[in-house]
Amino acid sequence: MFKVCTSEQMREIDRLAGELGGIPPVVLMENAAISCVEEINSEVKKAVIFCGKGNNGGDGFAIARHLYNRGVEVSIYLVCGTDFKGDALINYEIISKYPIDIYEFDEAEFIDINRYDIIIDAIFGTGISGEIYGAAHNAIELINTSNVYTMSVDIPSGVNADNGQICGICVKADKTVTFAAYKHGQLLFPGADFCGELVVKNISIPEYIISDRNININVSDKSYVKSIIPVRNKNSHKGDYGKILIIGGSVGLSGAVCLAANACIKSGAGLVTVAVPDVINNIIEEKLTEPMSMALSSRDGHLDKSCADVLKNKINDFDVCLIGPGAGRSEDIVYILREILRTSEIPVIIDADGLWALSQNQEMLQECRCNVVLTPHEMEMSRICGYELEYVADNRLYVSERYATENGVTLILKGPHTVVTSVAGEQYININGNCGMATGGSGDVLAGMIAALCAVCENETQAAVLGVYLHGLSADIAVKKTGEISLVAGDIIEHIANALKLPVE
Repeated sequence: MFKVCTSEQMREIDRLAGELGGIPPVVLMENAAISCVEEINSEVKKAVIFCGKGNNGGDGFAIARHLYNRGVEVSIYLVCGTDFKGDALINYEIISKYPIDIYEFDEAEFIDINRYDIIIDAIFGTGISGEIYGAAHNAIELINTSNVYTMSVDIPSGVNADNGQICGICVKADKTVTFAAYKHGQLLFPGADFCGELVVKNISIPEYIISDRNININVSDKSYVKSIIPVRNKNSHKGDYGKILIIGGSVGLSGAVCLAANACIKSGAGLVTVAVPDVINNIIEEKLTEPMSMALSSRDGHLDKSCADVLKNKINDFDVCLIGPGAGRSEDIVYILREILRTSEIPVIIDADGLWALSQNQEMLQECRCNVVLTPHEMEMSRICGYELEYVADNRLYVSERYATENGVTLILKGPHTVVTSVAGEQYININGNCGMATGGSGDVLAGMIAALCAVCENETQAAVLGVYLHGLSADIAVKKTGEISLVAGDIIEHIANALKLPVE
């Protein structure tokens, strides 16, 4: 599982690779170049490389050498002059001795950019901030208006590595090859939109140097997810895989609780019971086959506060409780949620209208006796934390970490890319999934999946990481059949079984 670094953390790792690991920076540059060349199609015959004057440009010069040695016709454009230093200067002096065309970009009257098979962007690395102007701006504009496959070295030039913001203009890459760890700006939007396929390459930095930095942000990957999927014993029964209680539903919103229940059972729960208003119980019985139902007193089409006593008496007979899908917004659901949190000794997942109820009375989190998982999207997060929506969107990692640690909850901030934050502040960014998931009911499916996994995983954080990853993978499998526009929540449920096999994406 790869870590996610700020630009400063990455510079520190590079420095310690030399001081503690004995690896000279020029060796890291060489390994970075080799790793980029490994990602270039062997059928490429003509390549153009745009190089800046820093280490990113140095990577570009080393890439040019390896491509030339592979028989590729290479052209280099110097975008920021020739004031090279250190390892960039070493590689510039080497490549200057090769029979390769090297031009200064601002002197070029015309570049037939579309005659190349690949453009390699090695203009700016992870240290850039502020607006891009002059020759660099024009070079990036030229790259983006071409029809040529473009690969960025480490990060697309013009993306701020720490926050994903765009420095006025940036390269729109088809592939980005980064080194040793992900960078924040590659995973946060809008920067993430410009990376294309994102590949992390090991450039021989010892693992202990990275792990000793106490970086608490990770990317959930296939190998980690496979390691935390619970294994079933042959000598087992349905009670071993969790009894899940799902509280929700109201007139006009019966579909939400049904989606959650079906996703829950499909994700391996042994027994699922939905507690719903009596006025929709017949509808629920018709929609659901495997899950059971519990009809409770209702008022105006939603659960009445009087059913809190029934739920309080029954809740600890279950292993996990999910509350909120389709519950509607009323003072009754606020009361019910508070009483559940006061009473429950099992994990409680709060989703959808349950999050609205929480926003009406934040103090109930301080009164609860159980482990809590929250599943907000950005608007719901804004509502429960008090930050403006725009601030939440621009500071997803910070807002998640602060709220989770201050309130002692596991937090799943949904969206592209979903962030899972543990009670201790460890964070996991999920990068699978697709825009077809922006459809009603997708969140209900995720909540049901996580409820099932909470019953069998080691802790709520593992269940959340696993659930989010499998949810995205299910959608990625489904979208191959449906396309993004036609994907619906039921399609995600249909492919949970395939996702649990963890096929190659």
